[in-house]
Amino acid sequence: MAELTQNPKAPVKALELVKTPWAVIVAILAAVAILDPGNWVEVVTFAAKALAHTGQYILFAVLLLSYLKATGAEVMVARAFEGRETRMILLAALFGGLAPFCSCEVIPFISGLLALGAPLSAVMAFWLSSPLIDPPTLLITAGALGWPFAIGKAVAAVALGLFGGFVVRGLMRSGAFAEPLREYKPAGCCGCGPKQDDTPVWQFWKEPGRRQRFRSEFAQNGLFLLKWLALAYVLEALLVSYVPADLIARVVGGEGIVPIVIAALVGMPAYLNSYVAPPLLAGLTEQGMSAGAAMSFMIAGAVSSIPAMAAVWSLVKPRVFATYLGLGITGAIIAGVLFQMI
Repeated sequence: MAELTQNPKAPVKALELVKTPWAVIVAILAAVAILDPGNWVEVVTFAAKALAHTGQYILFAVLLLSYLKATGAEVMVARAFEGRETRMILLAALFGGLAPFCSCEVIPFISGLLALGAPLSAVMAFWLSSPLIDPPTLLITAGALGWPFAIGKAVAAVALGLFGGFVVRGLMRSGAFAEPLREYKPAGCCGCGPKQDDTPVWQFWKEPGRRQRFRSEFAQNGLFLLKWLALAYVLEALLVSYVPADLIARVVGGEGIVPIVIAALVGMPAYLNSYVAPPLLAGLTEQGMSAGAAMSFMIAGAVSSIPAMAAVWSLVKPRVFATYLGLGITGAIIAGVLFQMI
């Protein structure tokens, strides 16, 4: 009792710890261990392997961001986006379709772009198009569903990026999304880092203050991304283990716009990566699932899956998250309808 009296902030700190992603991860794994102990190892192994695979992207992104912060180059990076928003939206949508990242793997790069002041419109364009297609999945999709479907998905990926980018651009011009990022304490603080100016110091290791800034940024950003991606992959492991993708997809059989809308809504939380989706959807289309519903389901599953949404939620404020989700679902439905008509 004396200790609690002397440290009244202890209960508050304990409550804050319970609300962290680490506590949620521990709670989820404990529940699996109690309710389904035979599947615990499989869930942990899946999440660990997925996180390890993404680790290389996290490491590269955090090192790059820390270097830019320590050298002061973030000023140059942010300036490169000024006055070129339309061009950046176009390039982000195009290059997003070439990036070999899933919804979660792209998060480290998105966080770096937002932290460095890139316009949200261009970031949104890249964010929406990146998880949908890349060269390997293009070939896999073509092999399972045919080149028309594969090309349609590639076109839909770029179109969705452009659609989202220009919608966000219009909203930003009306005053929306002035501060898209969630507030979290930056690695540096006023007065403890090197004094930044308009001239980057590329050899930052020669100055003690800049070396300290690099270490602080690396630790802060690395931990921030690690905890949220770990939670995202634990959720993904639960989906793989307990929510059969084929059972979910069978709900969206039939013709017309209604199955397309249902496909987008069902595909939203479903686990359906770009490597598993084509063979699964090939079998379902043979059993009566329309091509439009298959396209809608695939796009919605990639853009708005629970792991992706958990990672997006960790970076941006609720209104930006809601916009991302709405654009993804709307784009999936439009893509499905257009593909069905063609």
